[in-house]
Amino acid sequence: MMVTFVSQCEKKALNRTRRVLDAFANRIGDRVWQTVITEDGLIAVKTLLRKTATKNTAVACHWIRSRSRNELVWIVGNRNRFNPEGIVPVNSTQKNFLNCHWENNWTYLPAIKALVAVAALLHDWGKATALFQSKLRTATAKSDPLRHEWISCLLLNALVRQTENTDEAWLRLISEGIWDEKVLKNTVAVHCKNPLVDLPPIAQLVGWLIMSHHRLPGRQKPGEESGQKRESLSRMLKSLTADWGYQNMQDDEKRLSACFEFPEGLLSQSVSWLKQLRKWSAKLLQAQAQIQSLLENGTYRLLLHHARLCLMLGDHYYSSCQADSEWKTAISLYANTDKHGLKQKLDEHLVRVGEQALKISQTLSRFSSEMDLAYDIKSLKQKSPAGFEWQDKAVDGIARFKSQYEALREQGYGWFVVNMASTGSGKTVANAKIMRALSDDSNSLRYILALGLRTLTLQTGNEYRTRIGLTNDELAVLIGSAAVKELYDKTVREKDQPPSFEELGSESLEQLLAEDLDYRDMPSAEFLDVLFPKNKPKLAEKHKAFLYKPVLACTIDHIIAATETLRGGKYILPCLRLLSSDLVIDEVDDFDGTDLIAIGRLIHLAGMLGRKVMISSATIPPNLAEGFFNTYQAGWRLHSYFKNAYVTVACAWIDEFGIQTEQVDNPESENRCRLYQNAHRKFIGKRVANLQKQMVKRKAMIVRCDELLTNKNDSLTQRHHYFDKIKQTVEQLHTHHHTIDTKTGKRVSFGVIRMANIAPCVALAQYLLQAGWRDNIAPKIMVYHSSQVLLLRATNKKNI
Repeated sequence: MMVTFVSQCEKKALNRTRRVLDAFANRIGDRVWQTVITEDGLIAVKTLLRKTATKNTAVACHWIRSRSRNELVWIVGNRNRFNPEGIVPVNSTQKNFLNCHWENNWTYLPAIKALVAVAALLHDWGKATALFQSKLRTATAKSDPLRHEWISCLLLNALVRQTENTDEAWLRLISEGIWDEKVLKNTVAVHCKNPLVDLPPIAQLVGWLIMSHHRLPGRQKPGEESGQKRESLSRMLKSLTADWGYQNMQDDEKRLSACFEFPEGLLSQSVSWLKQLRKWSAKLLQAQAQIQSLLENGTYRLLLHHARLCLMLGDHYYSSCQADSEWKTAISLYANTDKHGLKQKLDEHLVRVGEQALKISQTLSRFSSEMDLAYDIKSLKQKSPAGFEWQDKAVDGIARFKSQYEALREQGYGWFVVNMASTGSGKTVANAKIMRALSDDSNSLRYILALGLRTLTLQTGNEYRTRIGLTNDELAVLIGSAAVKELYDKTVREKDQPPSFEELGSESLEQLLAEDLDYRDMPSAEFLDVLFPKNKPKLAEKHKAFLYKPVLACTIDHIIAATETLRGGKYILPCLRLLSSDLVIDEVDDFDGTDLIAIGRLIHLAGMLGRKVMISSATIPPNLAEGFFNTYQAGWRLHSYFKNAYVTVACAWIDEFGIQTEQVDNPESENRCRLYQNAHRKFIGKRVANLQKQMVKRKAMIVRCDELLTNKNDSLTQRHHYFDKIKQTVEQLHTHHHTIDTKTGKRVSFGVIRMANIAPCVALAQYLLQAGWRDNIAPKIMVYHSSQVLLLRATNKKNI
């Protein structure tokens, strides 16, 4: 093919792109190249350009199809330098908005930064105890009687109690530097049972961030708190005592008393630490009105979410770095160790974590505008083949709705989509087309595809590459482990312990993403460098790829870590990814019980972060769709307060027969859910009517087990009766649905018996192997479950 490259790059990007394009094409103008090239060569050019792309990069590639027609193939970099056809503007106007293009809807960013800074400067204050310092110096592996987070909260409580117990008073006390260290020590010595319960609101927020910067509070026996509601922050904090994971009951009294001794002081002699504390406590006082408004409408949850994420990532970042050799202090307190001994000074650690957390909080506002998008996907632009026209009708329906409500576009509104197209009707491609239509410009892709099975994730990733045409630089697949991918690739080819982090005094060193990520060609994405230290470049690149790639395919348990992680920082990357990506949950009805509750929390978080959500399955029960909408709209309502967006949620129901769209804009949650329920049932009524007109392809046979319920025998006998019922049904189905083998004349049938748990699955297999069958039946039974050795499971999968 003959192609033309047009460069509209600026500054250093111009020379970088010239070096790449000069190696592949002839320069026929100052910023224009032309050559004859193969498709593989064109992919190589795009890959090389993307590797060094920055905000100043802008290169368009045009394919010369004939004398009178050319076609835009792709654009790398800033697409605003061209129009949708890749044509360069002859004139332009400009206005300096500073950073408002990515900060204008982050009204509460100053409050986030002030809260993060003060919490970071106090988060490890409790490490100043005699016990903790002795543990670091002697490399003692024994757990503390009271964790350092709890001691830090006790110190915060004592600091506030030096004042009139108002936010203005304690923040002014710090900003003016007039707190008394001796009084502080004496107050802490009187162990407070609930250090956060009677604090003023902002102090409670700071205290919660300190308390939860390693782990969320949790009982050893969760059942003790089951069924109890905690509908406000103050009511929740009232419940929290040291036995929520912050004390070691096995310790002696001597070690416990050492937790309240501070022989080397409480950092009051650290000039750098006090300077930062004074600065940011004054700024937190200035943000008091903003924070109070968030406390009143419940949006403080989003404030705390962002602040905790920044604090934990900042702590993880600096704990991974070496000590600052230029740090000047007379303080002899330390924060952590490494294999060589004592590492970072405590005041150094607190100040540097605060600085890093502030940089990260500033970066949050860039996630929605500067993350990578997949454009120019030819298969999604083309009309669907015969039999799949419904995909294009769904896209057209969404386009009509967006056009009708164009006035809402600037401030934004939510999207909750249900795709119930039948099995085999092309939902995989349809979901990609729908998400492209839902994007802000209706021409790009950026979303997370969450699936139920690891091998299904690999298959879907392969399908996205082959059928949809996503390239390696547009897709990342989170595969769980290298062994899974290696075994999967093998099948495709055939077909076609150091010391613990707690002992080191730095639990923040735990790896953020332990699983393997299948990706290629990671662009530089320099603005993400602030999130990950450079001393581990391969790990940083993997983390950046997880966040940056336009489409991420993964099993839902990886992304659900955003809401289900109780300890450590495994939730950080999923949360950051969800901050910039819409969410598609495939085969959502495969889950049940507690899994559905966890998925509901994930959908709520997606709404809270302002993302669009689609659930996809041929068989979604009404209660499930309505429940997930309820969680989404509650999250979106918080987002609308936080970002000044419309409270409106656009809803779409899609199947192979058509699309139904509704605007749900009632401000009351109960009324919104009722409107959604009525609209959903209307759609289901139409779907059922259409399905009844179709030829019946599958028939269900329901086997009655009433006699098993009335059976009073012991559980083992009941189980055998149940298994025997299954065996009888197998024989019956074989009789009615077998196929005669032409060579041998034998009757052959295949079936699957699905069990909810592994133990009964194995017991059933053993029973069927030992059972007596009719003379003309010879069953071949294979067991497949997740506890099998990985190699055996892969072999079974291949045979299945």
